Amino acid sequence: MDKVKSQLKQFDDTQLKAEIEKLRRELFTFKLAAISSPPKDYMQFRRTKKNVARALTYLRQKQLQAK
Repeated sequence: MDKVKSQLKQFDDTQLKAEIEKLRRELFTFKLAAISSPPKDYMQFRRTKKNVARALTYLRQKQLQAK
């Protein structure tokens, strides 16, 4: 988790937006896979949602600092 946080802190705005899109696509893929067969690890949903929230938080912080 700390690895993800440190990576997100180092990203700039465009990289954060790209990471958010990637994580959202990943979450969508998990949801689709869960429909066809039960997932092996249900925690991946929670981890991905939290990472999206973290990325959005860091993006908002950077936007506020720029003002």
